[in-house]
Amino acid sequence: MMRIKICCMTSPEETALATEAGADLVGLVGPMPSGAGIVSPELCRTLAASAPAWVTPVLLTSAATAIEVAVQIDHAGVRAVQLVRHVAPEVHKALARERPSVRRFQVIHVENRDALDLIDVYSGLVDAFLLDSGRPSAAEFGGTGRIHDWSISAAFVARTSVPVFLAGGLHADNVADAIATVRPFGVDVCSGVRDAQDRLDARRLAAFIAAVRSV
Repeated sequence: MMRIKICCMTSPEETALATEAGADLVGLVGPMPSGAGIVSPELCRTLAASAPAWVTPVLLTSAATAIEVAVQIDHAGVRAVQLVRHVAPEVHKALARERPSVRRFQVIHVENRDALDLIDVYSGLVDAFLLDSGRPSAAEFGGTGRIHDWSISAAFVARTSVPVFLAGGLHADNVADAIATVRPFGVDVCSGVRDAQDRLDARRLAAFIAAVRSV
């Protein structure tokens, strides 16, 4: 079954809404130079603790060193972390040694077909990839609401045995087409299930999850 990650949780109430609607994972956005849903380290820990046992809280971090990432993992009390920068492979090797029980998601920002070259860089080092639409050169690491080239994402999925989540501009009206095109392991959404005041919207959330489950 397609895994669903609802990102950018900002309160225990949003976490409860996402999990009750059927999310398998929830994203907690830690310190970040830009983007949606950024919360304090203290709130990250509260949100992680509020998630039920069958849902995986995932800490998003823009940290670039293993020491920084490990400190944030420990503070948040999570069992999964999403590295939004294209970090050095040595970061994953160090985290595997120092925090072996924590699953590591590596974000790949799909700006062009060069993204495919990163498969070999990280294969064997990460538990999952997440394909997004950021621009690392502009310190933009997610939450853009933009769609990237799904044909590149489809090629990425076809070339790796590592589970791949698809993110970037997804919403209820396009997620079924995205899944059919890319064939990911899971999907990730933030802005596509939020209202004009940037609050998690129960109607949009339900429509998104129904569209995913319909595929």
